[in-house]
Amino acid sequence: MSSMLVVGSVAFDTLHMPSGSFEKVLGGSATYASLAASHFAPVRLVGVVGRDYPESAIQRFRDHGVDTGGLEVDNSGDTFHWEGRYSEDLSSRTSLRTDLNVFASFNPKIPQAFRDTPYVLLGNIHPALQLEVLRQVVKPKLVVADTMNFWIGGERAALVKTLAEVDLLVVNDEEARQLSGVNNLVNAARALMALGPRIIVIKKGEHGAVLFEGDKIFSAPAYPTGDVVDPTGAGDTFAGGMLGYLVSQDDLHNGTLRRAVVYGSALASFCVEGIGTDRLAAVERGEIAARYSAFRSLVHFASEEEAAR
Repeated sequence: MSSMLVVGSVAFDTLHMPSGSFEKVLGGSATYASLAASHFAPVRLVGVVGRDYPESAIQRFRDHGVDTGGLEVDNSGDTFHWEGRYSEDLSSRTSLRTDLNVFASFNPKIPQAFRDTPYVLLGNIHPALQLEVLRQVVKPKLVVADTMNFWIGGERAALVKTLAEVDLLVVNDEEARQLSGVNNLVNAARALMALGPRIIVIKKGEHGAVLFEGDKIFSAPAYPTGDVVDPTGAGDTFAGGMLGYLVSQDDLHNGTLRRAVVYGSALASFCVEGIGTDRLAAVERGEIAARYSAFRSLVHFASEEEAAR
């Protein structure tokens, strides 16, 4: 089976939720993406943690088949830590504290054994670092990148340079509009493809995601779960789950991409049902298959015979 490389943040999150406060739970873009992808394919993780990161947390990755050979432990400081407070309806959050700690000097070093990994997920890090990762890998089959408003507004030139070497870009609807300068999402996707990526996936939170490849468009809903307790990391989980499925199939046809979007949405729906990575780490393959089937039922509206009426 093929494997995938995930590069991004490995962190602690302190969360203030309507259900209570949770101190230093496992978080970070690479954490969520790696655990999600591990349900489908072998994952190679590159990131940095500090002296306060417990061995038990690293073992959680290993227990899920994640190769931590690229996870650096920097004993000169502490792990990246973010603290935030969510609104009562979980629709918005306020950052209370961001301590970059050892992540401030993170310079991804891809181990020699990882450099031929065919699928690469560039997590939400500085676009110059994303490009540096691509300088260290050898002819990947698919490069997926994530980004955020901060880089779009403050490092646009570097981001555009990186996007020229990316195959698939994952952004939310606000980021798509900001980066493209276009309000309509269909036209925004076309503008983003003009920057380099041939595939665009626009996340719309509780309203699902839209896949654009050339002139083909596919829209998938979000799973309507009534058990949302923590939306942190849902977007990274979506990206990791989506790419993990593509890796498991080792195929990039449009039909496979569509199924990958649904599998990514299915993993994200599990992620939000627990605090931090707890539910994501505990979900079993049978549950994923059942939710995938539930997605099929959710969007099915007519058989071929019924559609012809």
